[in-house]
Amino acid sequence: MTADELSAIGVTPEAIALAIESGPCAWVSTIDEEVVGFAMVGLDDACLFALFVLPEHEGRGIGTRLTQTCEAALFERRHAAWLETGAGSRAARLYRHLGWGSESDIGGGDIRLEKRRP
Repeated sequence: MTADELSAIGVTPEAIALAIESGPCAWVSTIDEEVVGFAMVGLDDACLFALFVLPEHEGRGIGTRLTQTCEAALFERRHAAWLETGAGSRAARLYRHLGWGSESDIGGGDIRLEKRRP
């Protein structure tokens, strides 16, 4: 998404800074001090909001560890969490593998997945 598209849905630098200041909701994964992955949750709405791993670092367990970190933060506060992603994406395969389900089509090739606290 472009900066304008993100801003239109309320994702601005100011909103991200406020979210980070309000609680443990964002993490990075590093290799040799280089950031190779990033994840963020919405604690108020129990959403795994964003999770990205640089393509050259995919397949090394970074996404799994970031997902598990996000789940731990979400499940401290909620019984269930949700996320949205591309239906055919590598991310969707990872989330399904990690137990995210209750899949529903939200249009535009995207799906919503949910997971309950174990």
